[in-house]
Amino acid sequence: MLVLGRKKGETIVINDDIEITVTSVEGDMVRLGINAPKQITIHRKEVYLEIQEENKQATSNVINLSDFLSMRKK
Repeated sequence: MLVLGRKKGETIVINDDIEITVTSVEGDMVRLGINAPKQITIHRKEVYLEIQEENKQATSNVINLSDFLSMRKK
């Protein structure tokens, strides 16, 4: 993991097209502004993990088409 120190108003650049700027620091809360192309999705990690879990559950409920058709024949 790369750890960088930044002050309010300072920015880091990722891959020429993503900028992350420290917009404010209040106690232990840091606010970040992210400028990235629209096709890049950005989520807080806890939201990302929740989405991944929901996707996993959704795909575990999918049945094979041939299994479904054989169930209908019974």
